[in-house]
Amino acid sequence: MDAYGQFASVYDRLMADMPYDKWRQFAESCWARYGEPSTVVDLGCGTGSIAIPLALSGRSVYGIDLSADMLAVASSKWDDRRSASIARGGSIVWLQQDMRDWQLAEPADCVISFCDCINYLTEEEDVESAFRAAHEGLKEDGLFMFDVHAPSVLERYAEGQPFVLDEEEVAYIWTCEFDEERCEIEHQLTIFAQEQGERFRRFEELHTQRAYDPDWIKAALLRAGFSAVELFADFELQPADSDSERLFFVARR
Repeated sequence: MDAYGQFASVYDRLMADMPYDKWRQFAESCWARYGEPSTVVDLGCGTGSIAIPLALSGRSVYGIDLSADMLAVASSKWDDRRSASIARGGSIVWLQQDMRDWQLAEPADCVISFCDCINYLTEEEDVESAFRAAHEGLKEDGLFMFDVHAPSVLERYAEGQPFVLDEEEVAYIWTCEFDEERCEIEHQLTIFAQEQGERFRRFEELHTQRAYDPDWIKAALLRAGFSAVELFADFELQPADSDSERLFFVARR
């Protein structure tokens, strides 16, 4: 089932404060360190907020997402910006595929999956499938970069809920239920989105995330065939520690 069906129409409004620039800057820092890619796969690309700027910088990008609705929004945004990218040689191909078994005709230089997409894979075998797919989709020495929430972050979500947003065009009530044994959280959102005039549409969204032990993630990447794995934290090329909230993995094929 498409977990982002109705959500796609309001996603960019709700995510306006997300640090997309920081994710791109982290990727650029890694590329400066390990080598510039020509082709980049963005797994879980959503509405293209990272993929589009990468294409505007002159790269060939493949935006992969399971949600047709999210890809439709991304494609519309790209159509508005495409002429600025063509002059630099950039391009985007949007593909509706599952991050656990995606495929391209040719391997890519780099695969990224930011904005905690991996946390949405709530079974260990699904995470391992995604890691194997990324390994198979990369050129030799290619990089797989992704971020996940540290387990402590999901605990804090549960402790801090409920969350409320009340803006002119969109509002929500967000509650959480936390499964401590699985380190899994269920986000329940009731969203009110303005349509034409003063009329609002109400709809419900349910999203589930699971956090994994960083040592398990590193071992799973090595089992998938990656030759080296580094762990950084919070958008910086610095080691993670017990206070880190967002963990960044960089794996070399």
